[in-house]
Amino acid sequence: MKSVPILNRAAIALGANLGDTVTTLNSAIDVLVQHPNITLIFRSSWYQTAAVGPPQPDYINGCIVIETELEPQELMTLLLTTEDQFGRVRQERWGARTLDLDLLLYGDRTLSTPHLELPHPRMTIRAFVLVPLAEIAPAWIDPISGRSIEQLVQMVDCSQVQRFPRVPDVC
Repeated sequence: MKSVPILNRAAIALGANLGDTVTTLNSAIDVLVQHPNITLIFRSSWYQTAAVGPPQPDYINGCIVIETELEPQELMTLLLTTEDQFGRVRQERWGARTLDLDLLLYGDRTLSTPHLELPHPRMTIRAFVLVPLAEIAPAWIDPISGRSIEQLVQMVDCSQVQRFPRVPDVC
């Protein structure tokens, strides 16, 4: 009897602040979902956010939720390879980048290795991650805090996270 593959849901954050950011982010999603073991389930809007770290341009950020047969380490390797495809160069911590892909959540798994920590260790304090994630997965429970993404987003300052492109207010 053939075994049925186990599909796991994973949440991935995407960000970029160099080059044609929106095109890069959309193309990165296209590359990921072309993988035979990845299915796109949800995709957030894009958000413009101030950069964290040294002076640099604002970021465009978003999140996706996928289903995958890949194990967390395999998925992380794919994310790093995809960053490289789009010219990611690691010169300084939190520096400007053409593409940043972070594995945020993998089901309800927790994991701590030298190369991967799940859930992402700074996810719960980053509005630029929580706002787009709450748009597409508000009920997902962070396995460390026991809180939903919707609850976590209410605990951070979201004032610097704006939907992109920003639509002018109408009187």
